[in-house]
Amino acid sequence: MTFGEQPAYLRVAGDLRKKIVNGSLPPHTRLPSQAKIREEYGVSDTVALEARKVLMAEGLVEGRSGSGTYVRERPVPRSVARSGYRSGSGSTPFRQEQAEPSARGTWESRSEQAEADAAVAERLGLRPGDRVMRTKYVFRDAGEVMMLSTSWEPLTVTGRTPVMLPEEGPLGGCGVVDRMAAIDVIVDNVTEEVAARPGLAEELSALGGVPGHVVLVISRTFYASGRPVETADVVVPADRYRIAYHLPVK
Repeated sequence: MTFGEQPAYLRVAGDLRKKIVNGSLPPHTRLPSQAKIREEYGVSDTVALEARKVLMAEGLVEGRSGSGTYVRERPVPRSVARSGYRSGSGSTPFRQEQAEPSARGTWESRSEQAEADAAVAERLGLRPGDRVMRTKYVFRDAGEVMMLSTSWEPLTVTGRTPVMLPEEGPLGGCGVVDRMAAIDVIVDNVTEEVAARPGLAEELSALGGVPGHVVLVISRTFYASGRPVETADVVVPADRYRIAYHLPVK
């Protein structure tokens, strides 16, 4: 293959992708069969199969048991807003957004004590096996799961305090900044890293994706004078949402 040439299966996938994007193959249309692709493009069965696999991996088509492969409905991506964190707001950024009259969001959570694994321990500056409060969240928009989140807080910070359970007690449901301030822990910094990866099976099951779909993961950690006091992973389906940052300029 010389420079600039594409393998045959990518050329076929590219042409079919173009037809899907421009509407020649609209949503819910059956993708041409392997035999039709072979005949139309003059390629082998192997090339036709690999081209279909590319489109499936990109989330453009989906297989239906006993029926064939069909063009998927292409959702219009919506924004998940990330903004500067303010104390005194009394709620998390998601809850602030959902206070708008047009908002349709709901959420549920479950907290339990757990042992920090190696990755969480490193992020919180703990030793593996140290106790943390783990809280799992499911966020919905008009009933559709839009986001998953798992947070971990070191019990060396919050244990035996009124804010030990993030969603219960006098400050239940308030943001990390305000909850920590209630126990004289002043959060002064937060970091967020955004990465893309294939979704785990349990994540895609909850988010309504199919195997191979990509998710965006926001890894967030709050600090108080350099000490990590909370870390979390927020998981968002990449084909339906974009992460939009609105940060103040100082």
